[in-house]
Amino acid sequence: MTRRKWMAGLAGGLPLLAQDKGCPLAVKDYQPQSTLHVPETNVPRACFPVIDSHVHLSTVVGRLMPSSDVPEKEGPDGPKAFSTSDPKDVLALMERRNVRMMVNVTGGYGPALNEVIDRWHKPYPGRFLVCVEPWWTRANEPGYAKFQAAETEKAARAGARGLKILKTLGLYLRENLTTGPLVKVDDPRFDPMWEAAGAHRLPVLIHVSDPESFFDPVDERNERYTALLRRPEWSFHGRDFPSDAELQAARDRVMARHPRTEFLILHFGNSANLGYMAEVLDRYPNATLEFGARLEEIGRQPRVTQRFFDRYQDRILFGTDAIIDMPEKVAGADRLYPTYFRFLETDDDYIPLSGVYWRIYGIKLPETILRKVYYQNAERLFRVS
Repeated sequence: MTRRKWMAGLAGGLPLLAQDKGCPLAVKDYQPQSTLHVPETNVPRACFPVIDSHVHLSTVVGRLMPSSDVPEKEGPDGPKAFSTSDPKDVLALMERRNVRMMVNVTGGYGPALNEVIDRWHKPYPGRFLVCVEPWWTRANEPGYAKFQAAETEKAARAGARGLKILKTLGLYLRENLTTGPLVKVDDPRFDPMWEAAGAHRLPVLIHVSDPESFFDPVDERNERYTALLRRPEWSFHGRDFPSDAELQAARDRVMARHPRTEFLILHFGNSANLGYMAEVLDRYPNATLEFGARLEEIGRQPRVTQRFFDRYQDRILFGTDAIIDMPEKVAGADRLYPTYFRFLETDDDYIPLSGVYWRIYGIKLPETILRKVYYQNAERLFRVS
C-alpha cells in the first residue's frame, strides 16, 4: 500500500484492509493474537469441590427460542427432552475438574421434565439437580395462570429444585406465542407461578435481558460489533424489543412483588454496571447472583469486581452456562472450567477467553470467599446437605 492510499484511507475513515484488495480480511473474522508475555497459572482443578449452578444438560423440543440444534415444533403428545450426552462422560469431566454437582437449569416441563429426571437425576443422586421451566406454549390459553402454578407445584413434588426462566420471557414470548406484542416480564399472569415457586422453596433462576451492547445500534461504536456480525440474531436493537433498562426494571418489580420467593439472577444480571447490581442486591434481600458466561464483563474490571465479591460474598454463586446436551460439547465444557478457576483463584493478567479476543484479569479471592462462591452459597440456596 502506498503512502497516498494509506492517507486516503485515514481521511475517509474506512478500514484500510477493506480498501486493499490484497488483504481481504472481513471485520467479523478479525481475531488478533496477543503478543503480551505474562505469567500463566494452570488451574486444572478447583481448590474446593464446586457446585456449578448453571449448566445445560438437556433442552426441550418445542421451546419458544431459536436454536440450530433442536427442532422447535412441539409434538402432539407434548414436549420431548433432547439430550444425547452420556452421563458417564459428564461425570468423568466433573471428576477431572473437581465439580461436585451440576444444576441442570433446562430440565424442561411436563413429560419432558420426567424424561430428564429419569435420565440424569435418579441414576446419579447427589451429582445433578434439575430445574423446571414454564410451559410457555400454553401461555395464551384460558386459565394459564392457575395451570402454570399447579405445574410448578407438581414439578417440585417430582424432584425439581429450581424454576428456570430463559430470556424467552421479555424477548421471544408473544401474546399469540410467536406473533403479536411481546409479553412483559412482570405480566401479572405469572404472579401465581412466582408465588408457587416461593411456597415450594424453588429458587427462580432468571435470565432477563442480555449484554447491554446487544441493545445498541450495530455500528462502529458497539464494542461487540464483530460478535454481532457473526451472530446477527443476538441483536435486540430496534423493532419492538424493550430496552435493556426496561427489562431489568421489570425483573426488579417482580422481585419486589414476591419477597418470599428467592431469585437467582443469572449472568450477573447481564450488566457490566456493578454499581447498579449492588443497588439491586441492597434493595432486594431475596436476590442472589451467578456469573456464568459473563467473565468478559466482570473480569475486565478486576478491582471493582474484587470489592463486589468481598461485599456480597454470601450472595454470589459459581456458574458457567456450559452447554453439554450433546457428546461433542463435553470437551468444550471441559476446557471451560480452568479459565473460571484461574479467574477466581489467581491474580494473573490478561487471561484469554474462548470465543472472544477480549482478555480478563484474575481476582484471587481468599479461601473463605472461594468456599462460599464455589459451593456453600449454592448449598444454602438449593437446600443441599
